[in-house]
Amino acid sequence: MTPNRLHFVYGPVPSRRLGRSLGVDLVPFKTCTYDCVYCQLGRTTNLTLERRPYVPVADLLAEVKASLDRGSAPDYIGLAGSGEPTLHSGLGALIEGLKALTTIPVAVLTNGSLLWMPEVRQALMKADLVLPSLDAGDSETFQRINRPQEGIFFTQMVEGLATFTRDFPGEVWLEVFLLAGLNDSPASIANLVALTRKIRPARIQLNTVTRPPAEGFALAPAPERLQELLNAFPGQVEIICETEPATPPAGETPRIEDAQILALLGRRPCTPNDIARGLGIHELETLKHLDRLVATGQVRTVLAGGRGYYCLPTPTPGAKA
Repeated sequence: MTPNRLHFVYGPVPSRRLGRSLGVDLVPFKTCTYDCVYCQLGRTTNLTLERRPYVPVADLLAEVKASLDRGSAPDYIGLAGSGEPTLHSGLGALIEGLKALTTIPVAVLTNGSLLWMPEVRQALMKADLVLPSLDAGDSETFQRINRPQEGIFFTQMVEGLATFTRDFPGEVWLEVFLLAGLNDSPASIANLVALTRKIRPARIQLNTVTRPPAEGFALAPAPERLQELLNAFPGQVEIICETEPATPPAGETPRIEDAQILALLGRRPCTPNDIARGLGIHELETLKHLDRLVATGQVRTVLAGGRGYYCLPTPTPGAKA
């Protein structure tokens, strides 16, 4: 494995929550416990509860080291990617290996669906930061928005979140993803607020749709509605918004390959500025790569919220992901 052929590590990406985050993908594309209506990667193709060593931990660590050796240090190493990272049965060993490899803090972005499992909670204990999600205040809304795999129960999931947050020595930042007409009514918000008081995260982050969602009916509330809800939740609360364009890091502009851009787009749709900020290059250089990738059919464009995004072509039905 060479630094120019990374399969599981991507970025750094400009994260609205973590600054510049070096992403690590632990499971195959769209292997998840949920099939969320708002997912920016589309419908889940492998809905599962099976925890397996989907990728050898040694390979993941080797790619992280290769990426860190060739670029500037990110703010975080983010275990996330194109599926649910807690499905990887070697998650605890990976976090321990990363802590031995670097002093860069390790963050885990999870939907929180498996925190009712003691082995999953234990695997996360050596992370620096865990960012789970809570999108519903009741079972009916949970089924409508998250569309979980059979065997995941709403009350059980919430209890797992509360137990983990109580025992975890690091910080838990809870994402609440708000959708117009689905979970932003006064009754839905009251239920969500009650659950956040039970879970007691260090921070609550209100989020909504900004990139193309899996389902067209997954829409963002009006900005003024988000501002209203900011004061409804207890403790430290913030609205997650798109980061402002930033100048690439000072110094020599790094050379990038098309493969690095494709790796980013395989995990999330991006604007040219997203890619430029994540990889530390000028936006004009990014556009040169994107023009070539669009012309060869490796990348397509899509419009969402009045903004243009680049993403990978939609897989052909029956094609191997």
